[in-house]
Amino acid sequence: MKTHAIAALAALAVCATPILADDDDNAFVDFKVLKPEVAQKMAQAALLACRDMGFQVGVMVVDRFGIPQVFLRDRFAGLHVFETAQRKAWTSVSFRTNTTDLNEATQPGSISLGIRDLSKALPLGGGLVVFEGAGSLVAGIGVSGAPSPDIDDECAQAGIDAIDDMISF
Repeated sequence: MKTHAIAALAALAVCATPILADDDDNAFVDFKVLKPEVAQKMAQAALLACRDMGFQVGVMVVDRFGIPQVFLRDRFAGLHVFETAQRKAWTSVSFRTNTTDLNEATQPGSISLGIRDLSKALPLGGGLVVFEGAGSLVAGIGVSGAPSPDIDDECAQAGIDAIDDMISF
């Protein structure tokens, strides 16, 4: 188990490390984050997509550092959706991968199983990474409350699709 924990921490360190700028003499790193209005639009579109399918969910949008920007909870969404949506969004940006893929990569017997022991990581479908057109990570979105992680993924993708024309340049 100790080996898995070390592998998980090593993976976290690698995934969380910002990409180095091409200009080694520059003391600053440039990055992009979504404007609050864009994050709000993405969250609203995800919530409405799930509502249109008959599901009450919570939606969290975090910036590239995992800091919450927006949380929306539909009227009858469960009590758990705040924590679950936040952890899904945080996990997606932290590991720079969608949580459905991370779920598969951290199954028992895998070298990355230790990721499941981290207190905030939640490798459960419904967390998607948001990249802008040039490939920079700009946000993560987490959806919780639909009856399956696949549907949470669908709703999160609907949120990203709603802002695609604003971030694909």
